[in-house]
Amino acid sequence: MPGHGQAGAGEGRSAQEEVGCGLCAASAAQRANGSPWRRRFGRAPPPPTSLTPQPRPTPPPAQQRPQPSRTEAYTKAEIAVLRATSRINGRNYLPFMASDAREQFAYPQPFTDSEGLLPLSAKQQRSLSRWARPDQLAPEPKMILLVSPMSITQTIVSDCSFVASMAVAAQYERRFKRQLVTNIIYPQNRRGEPVYNPCGKYMIKLHLNGVARKVIIDDQLPVARSGELIGAYSNNSAEFWVSFLEKAYMKVMGGYDFPGSNSNIDLHALTGWIPERIPIDEGNPVRFKKDKVFTKLQDRFHQGHCLITAATGPMSQADADRAGLVETHAYAVLDIRVAAGHRLLMLKNPWNHLSWNGNFSRRDTRNWTPELERLLNYDTKSARLYDNGVFWIDYDSLCRFFEVLYVSWSPDLFPHTSCLHDTWPAKEGPKKDRFCIADNPQYLLTVAAQRPCPVWVLLCRHIVDRRDFADNQEYIALVVYKDVSGRKIFYPSDPAPYKDGARVNSPLYLVQMVQESGTASYHLVVSQYEKNNTINYTIRVYCTEPFKLTKVPDPFVTEKSVSGEWKGASAGGCANHPDSYSRNPCYQVRLDNGYQDNQLLIELRGPRDYFTGFDLTQESGGQRFSSGSFRQGYSMLEKAQLPGGVYNIVPCTFKPGQEGPFILEVSASRPFTLSKVR
Repeated sequence: MPGHGQAGAGEGRSAQEEVGCGLCAASAAQRANGSPWRRRFGRAPPPPTSLTPQPRPTPPPAQQRPQPSRTEAYTKAEIAVLRATSRINGRNYLPFMASDAREQFAYPQPFTDSEGLLPLSAKQQRSLSRWARPDQLAPEPKMILLVSPMSITQTIVSDCSFVASMAVAAQYERRFKRQLVTNIIYPQNRRGEPVYNPCGKYMIKLHLNGVARKVIIDDQLPVARSGELIGAYSNNSAEFWVSFLEKAYMKVMGGYDFPGSNSNIDLHALTGWIPERIPIDEGNPVRFKKDKVFTKLQDRFHQGHCLITAATGPMSQADADRAGLVETHAYAVLDIRVAAGHRLLMLKNPWNHLSWNGNFSRRDTRNWTPELERLLNYDTKSARLYDNGVFWIDYDSLCRFFEVLYVSWSPDLFPHTSCLHDTWPAKEGPKKDRFCIADNPQYLLTVAAQRPCPVWVLLCRHIVDRRDFADNQEYIALVVYKDVSGRKIFYPSDPAPYKDGARVNSPLYLVQMVQESGTASYHLVVSQYEKNNTINYTIRVYCTEPFKLTKVPDPFVTEKSVSGEWKGASAGGCANHPDSYSRNPCYQVRLDNGYQDNQLLIELRGPRDYFTGFDLTQESGGQRFSSGSFRQGYSMLEKAQLPGGVYNIVPCTFKPGQEGPFILEVSASRPFTLSKVR
């Protein structure tokens, strides 16, 4: 197999020299700074690195690039969110800071993780022979011999998407000579390269639940009776970076008995790159612009702007065998080319065997020509001798046999980025937001663009339990409203959303927009298909032009509610029925102040099987306001610049005789009283 068995050119200093010596102990400075949370959140940690989106000369290594960051510290509420979601599957993962690179890695005895060995599945347990350290598996273990996707191999752990993610990241490092995932492994030498630690302790930096976090592991790996590792490994038998990256991720996910994932989630954890999911649906050219997708990915792939994996969907065993594919399986995309008029992709099966049997496969004698082999530097004769799981496939066949493309975009494309961390309590708002989104979390994004620019917004729901990960029942979305005049969005369809989409049970949801020159405002509304639980999440904005992201302000300091009903004579209907309208329930709001700038928010919740609304009348000045068109289930009115005084509210149904309960809620910017008149 290409690249196998070749050592890297120099391994730098010895592990002992780089790691140092002495027992692991917190420094006096660390103790003086107080708790880890105080140290970590006095100021915001830096978000991902930054480049311009246009092609340009090769940038410096990632660790030398400018690090944009929030200028303000995290709020107490944000710290609470990040603290609450630091405990994942029963283990704590603190946010990563620059000082963590100086973690003590040397021990007088081999380090053993105090949290114990990782759980194995029943199948893995039956295969297990022992747990072993690298020096028990190789005479001269190394962290890295050669970073290559060809040597990375999946075994019986159900993490094909993670192994495919490591493969595309390795291909990126190999091709662009820039670290991407090898620099998240510690300890490191002075060149920022990870080194083998004979003391057995490692730290991996993963992007989890809104921030980069540190994951501590020991070097014990499960070994099968066959002598092979049970987890992923490098075919270079003395090289262990693949196994340690996988172990760290499996630790976070609860063990080697991993339920499976997708490459958007995995690559986001490994790199912090921006995840985009492209469903392959040739039957829907509006949703899937086949030619445009290929052109964009081919162009950006070769500039190092994106990483790509492809995944199959369900298929019968007969179809899978005939095609040489695996159903619901992830494949690494190692190359995209147009050669001799053919659109082709090079894919790698993480198993390192079992290759595509169709057009342009190693067995295809009809489509391959000497010219095409030369253009792709591919030898079909050699490929037929050994199946290493790497194959070429034409784009048309990929669109026929694969279900989705997972694309991860470099955050370096966006010079401007910022985020907010927040929570949405289960008790706030209705179970479904079909009629009302007043209680949904809402944010205001203002972009001042001197030229047309992309605006991307990523919603990341925090997950802390593997059961949630394996059987995710939280369907989320981020709905965008553009240039809305009001403070807040109350109705899901009025005004019409600028961007809306299906609620998905992935923890990651990306909205992509393009803004023309000028200033525009966007209301970002978090939405769930059916809200059952409290969710914690991060909203991160990426843009090539300056922007401001804030939570929609709540000016109201006092809130009161009453329950009522329309029944019998009090079900008087709207003002179109003057004979009965006056018999509707009436409530009085008293603003006992002399200010002229009071704000009121009145919300009426009633039965969804008929239309309701209300009128607001100033008792002395005679001003009259309406909640507008009558609506099912929910109606509202928000008014500013109101003088102090007495106001009457008449809730009603559209037609007389429509009986049922209602809840009237009133919020004000200053204290008030609410009473029933009739």
